[in-house]
Amino acid sequence: MPEPSKSLLKLAAKLFAVEGDRTAFIQALTAPQPLAPSILWTRPKPADLDWPTLPPLSWQPSQVERLEGDRRPGQHPLHGQGYYYCLDFSSVFAASLLQAIADPIEVAIDLCAAPGGKSLCTWVMRQPQRLLCNEVVRKRVKILIANLKRCGAMDAIVLNQDPAVLAEQLPYSAQLVLVDAPCSGQSLLAKGVDVPGCFHKVTLNRNANRQKRILANAAQLVQAQGYLLYSTCTYAPQENEQVCQWFLKRFPEFQGVSVQAMDEFQSHLTALPCYRLWPQSGLGAGAFAMLFHRHKGSRQSLNEDFLAQWQFKLHPKNSTTSSH
Repeated sequence: MPEPSKSLLKLAAKLFAVEGDRTAFIQALTAPQPLAPSILWTRPKPADLDWPTLPPLSWQPSQVERLEGDRRPGQHPLHGQGYYYCLDFSSVFAASLLQAIADPIEVAIDLCAAPGGKSLCTWVMRQPQRLLCNEVVRKRVKILIANLKRCGAMDAIVLNQDPAVLAEQLPYSAQLVLVDAPCSGQSLLAKGVDVPGCFHKVTLNRNANRQKRILANAAQLVQAQGYLLYSTCTYAPQENEQVCQWFLKRFPEFQGVSVQAMDEFQSHLTALPCYRLWPQSGLGAGAFAMLFHRHKGSRQSLNEDFLAQWQFKLHPKNSTTSSH
């Protein structure tokens, strides 16, 4: 096992008081183990498909399966035909909080949508009447559109806007907003990917400030009695619990939602209903998620003129350009 860096040792000491937990966390990042592939079924599963699957966890969405062994679902013809979307089980963990929402969803907005995993989870699990998938990085819009089209989400609306623009043009219009926030990406280490500078204080502060800005704009999109799901794929409290604490202080009209099915994953770093999947669990590379509920506010309809002007077209063949 490679020698852990001082930065990793410092983070582990901040996250875990028990030495055994620190050791397991460090080992998961310095000597990554293979993780079972998982898939989100976006079309009915063929009856004659006999892939061996792992037993579903109690909170696992019924549309998701974990595959046994070293199977590579991304290379199967069914993948190209759009029957399923491949995703890390950590993404499933974060999206599973959507199951705590009992109300029907008319409008859902994914603010940081590419490459499309959370959008497709929302589309399959919550079946919103309108799904808006926004990606601020222009070069990532193409893969977002490709995944939505391949999996059959042809009615999704794809946008390439800064969240501040959407907050101005589509205020109080959604029952559900997702912010799978850009982050330091520390969980990539658990996949064997090198992430230079991911523990550095400057990196963490820069990401936390960006996350707060996105969340502040996201708050303006949520209708009264609507929901906001915040998630990251990093471990630093500065980008997770501390961001959620800031959000609730800045926007007291929101409150955290306790998700009973996820009690065993409650973050030990706060009393807020935040949930963490640690890399040493063997389930995924790691994730953080918290669901907020807006208990008061306004309601407005979608600005259809804005959407018509700026959305990318999924229906016309080979069209990946906006109408403007």
